[in-house]
Parts: sequence; structure tokens; C-alpha cells
Amino acid sequence: MFVRSSSVFPLLFRDVIFKIPVAEPTLYLTFDDGPDPDVTPRVLDLLKKHGAKATFFLCGKHVENNRQLVQQIKAEDHAIGNHGSCHLNGWKTTTHNYLADVAKAEDLIQSPLFRPPYGKLKLRQYMRLRKNYQIVLWDVMCMDFDRNISPETCFSNIRKYAASGSVIVLHDSEKAATNMLYALEQTLVTFGKEGYRFVSIK
Repeated sequence: MFVRSSSVFPLLFRDVIFKIPVAEPTLYLTFDDGPDPDVTPRVLDLLKKHGAKATFFLCGKHVENNRQLVQQIKAEDHAIGNHGSCHLNGWKTTTHNYLADVAKAEDLIQSPLFRPPYGKLKLRQYMRLRKNYQIVLWDVMCMDFDRNISPETCFSNIRKYAASGSVIVLHDSEKAATNMLYALEQTLVTFGKEGYRFVSIK
């Protein structure tokens, strides 16, 4: 898993978002795997405290039991995207089953944005999905889901590699919570002092 995406990928997949060209200092915070009834509200509180907007790539299986939380995300003017229903690995799943899983999530999420779990898609899956979705990957992943690294290291990954226009991946899940919440707050404070805006992907 790369902390920073390879510069080769955007050349191969030109219609996929890895990083967004911007004129002003801007970062795109994105959250995968939610919504989580305990973690996501803490993320929303931090974002509100710092006047930041973000994009939440939601798993359909979690949306089913947290619909009110999804409405809160939208009401606070954050963007949402499809992250599949059951967080399938595209490399290990048939195209038929993978597309069915995305479609099941779409019934609940209804977004033009899609992020493949693990960032893994077969070519046939990619070719089909690009017809209906803006596929969003990332420029920087802080590795907050890795319990073998510290919260400080997670933030250091963002501090070292993020630049204006970067799409940063975090995870609003119980597994990532300790690392993510620390890295998120430090990112909001540190880059905020440097004049960065935090904007959702529309």
C-alpha cells in the first residue's frame, strides 16, 4: 500500500481523480468505510470546529443502519460517494459480483462519485464503472488503519507528502479511529494556519 500514489497511475487512468489542480492552497480530505455511529460524529465535530468540508465514501452495509448519520453528513454540506456495499476487493471478485455490489450500495447512497475499496479494480470493472461514475483515488494515504504505526506517523505522512490539490485518504472506522482522529486534527490545525482550505469533491 503506497503512502503516496505512483506518478504513473494518473498517466494510465486519465479520467480518474488522484489530485485536483487548484489555484489556491486547498486540500481534499476524504473518509472511507463509514459511516460509523461512534467515529463519524467525532469527525464531523472536528470538521465543523475548523470550518472544513470533506468527502465521505460510504459502505452500503453501514449506511443501512446509520441513515440519520448520512443525512447529517449531507446536511452539514459534505459530499458523499459510493464505496461499494460490502467492501469487496476488485482483484479477487468477479466483475458481475463486483458491479452488483456497487449497484446495491448505489440504491442507498445515490452519488456520482465512486472509490474502489483498497483502490483495486480489474480493467473490465474500471471500464464499466467509468461510464456512470467519477472514480476517485488519492494522492496521499496516511495509513491510519495500520495499528502498527503511531498517530504521529500518520500525521507525518500527510505533512510530508500533501500539497495543494492533494486528495487525502482517512478512515472513519473503529479500527482507524485513534490514528485518524489525531492525524485529522493535526492536519486541520497545521495546514489551516498555513492558509489551506479544506474542500469536498463535487
